[in-house]
Amino acid sequence: MSNEQGILQVGDWIKGTLLTGELIIGYVEHLDNQGSAVKAKIVTSDNKTIEGRSLPLLNRQVNKIPDTHVKNKEQIQFLIDLALETGDQEWFLELTAKLNAMRELAEGVK
Repeated sequence: MSNEQGILQVGDWIKGTLLTGELIIGYVEHLDNQGSAVKAKIVTSDNKTIEGRSLPLLNRQVNKIPDTHVKNKEQIQFLIDLALETGDQEWFLELTAKLNAMRELAEGVK
């Protein structure tokens, strides 16, 4: 399934606009077989009542959020909080390993 920024996959972070105009940020939970829609877990939105819910969205309503290259421990700590909030254990473990590696590297420089 593709949109303006490439092929969407389960777990990809997306941003978009609902047909009613609300802005959303979330991640793909499921892709339909025809490639025209996704089911997304809404993490944040203008409409606070839909946060935490899973909603079907048309592929044209969303864009993939590009992967970011984390550069400092504050960014990693923010992402760890987000992983905890979304219940993504695999991402949490990946981020904490990255944070620990940064700490070990910093201690080795001292």
